[in-house]
Amino acid sequence: MKKALITGITGQDGSYLADFLLSKGYEIHGIIRRSSSLNRSRIDHLYQDTHQPNVRFFLHYGDLADSEQLTDLIYNVKPDEIYHLGAQSHVRVSFDLPEYTSNITGLGTTRILEALRRSGVAARFYQASSSEMFGAATPPQSESTPFHPRSPYAAAKVYAYWMARNYREGYNLFACNGILFNHESPRRGETFVTRKITRTLARIKSGKEKFLYLGNLEAKRDWGFAPEYVEAMWLILQQDTPDDYVIGTGESHSVREFMDESFSYAGLDWEEYVKIDPKYYRPTEVEYLHSDASKARTKLGWQARVTFQEIVRIMIDYDLEAEGLASPGEGRKILARKNLGWVKDYDRS
Repeated sequence: MKKALITGITGQDGSYLADFLLSKGYEIHGIIRRSSSLNRSRIDHLYQDTHQPNVRFFLHYGDLADSEQLTDLIYNVKPDEIYHLGAQSHVRVSFDLPEYTSNITGLGTTRILEALRRSGVAARFYQASSSEMFGAATPPQSESTPFHPRSPYAAAKVYAYWMARNYREGYNLFACNGILFNHESPRRGETFVTRKITRTLARIKSGKEKFLYLGNLEAKRDWGFAPEYVEAMWLILQQDTPDDYVIGTGESHSVREFMDESFSYAGLDWEEYVKIDPKYYRPTEVEYLHSDASKARTKLGWQARVTFQEIVRIMIDYDLEAEGLASPGEGRKILARKNLGWVKDYDRS
């Protein structure tokens, strides 16, 4: 039985990755930060009482700012694969917390790589790199596109990307970068623009809110479906040699298009409910991200299957049902058609 260690397991990607790897027969170890309030809603369905037999899901307290504890954990768990997804991952917040973002998102990667090197554990390492690293680079962006970061978050991710490559080249670690373009789902954080749109729309329908406040509507992103992207993470670590891969759909849509598609599907006119608030603008904006994921298609055999419109419908259905409202019901059908039966978003038991 393979062991996987996941940082950021309580986030969107970490929780989907845990779902996926458990379906593959892995034993999962996740790192969580100690807090007086629980923030584990995305992994509640995975909880297993460790007093029971055949437990394959374990959580460990840890912090990406604590190198000693990370070293001890890696040495004791001895994972076969490490998926480093933990970070301060909100781009707009990184402008307000640049030092913290650099420490956790950037140096956090170095701490894990150094812990892996010092422990002598022969684990394969996945670094969650980001399309935000490309920033102002001319689209389409591929593995050979020069980085031009436009936020403290993106700059920290560029640093982490190069540290993974340096440990691969300098110490022969099996260290890989997955440069993932935007990927969304019902588990997306509520302050990220896509989930903010779908959740607020559902609350407008239920009468709990009157307006949706947004910033730049013209920014274009390459939006995919998060469960498919964690499958790509796994494929990257199954290759014979370590390498770096861009993961994306190959098409881009503006925030305005996402909003228009969402309101249209829910039967509302967005112009009656959306207001622009300048506080949501970034000091430096990334206008256009568009992936060239041909390397992933060729070498990994991976390509996105869930379309932009289908992502919107899955998210709207989920948030409408969460508000106790009837949904058009396309979400479950889409997951079934795309052979994503391991995704548990609609299981509210």
